[in-house]
Amino acid sequence: MNLRVRIKNPVFWVQLLLGVCATVLAYAGLTAADMTSWGAVWGVVRKALTNPYCLFLIASNVWNALNDPTTSGLTDSDRARQYEKPLEL
Repeated sequence: MNLRVRIKNPVFWVQLLLGVCATVLAYAGLTAADMTSWGAVWGVVRKALTNPYCLFLIASNVWNALNDPTTSGLTDSDRARQYEKPLEL
């Protein structure tokens, strides 16, 4: 995987953050509107990090953000591995 390029791409970070946040909020049965204080946020995060099922779902989201479904196996294409920055279309 061409992780150097992925970490430079803001879309990767948004995808990762939204996947993790949506998982944690769904686990807690909450919406973003329910997070009205930092204490509430950290309480939900603490509970999520101690729940094996929630950690599995977070790992699944990380996997989906890293994996390129357009190639076979776990690697990027030869072309994608040659990128120095995200491809601009």
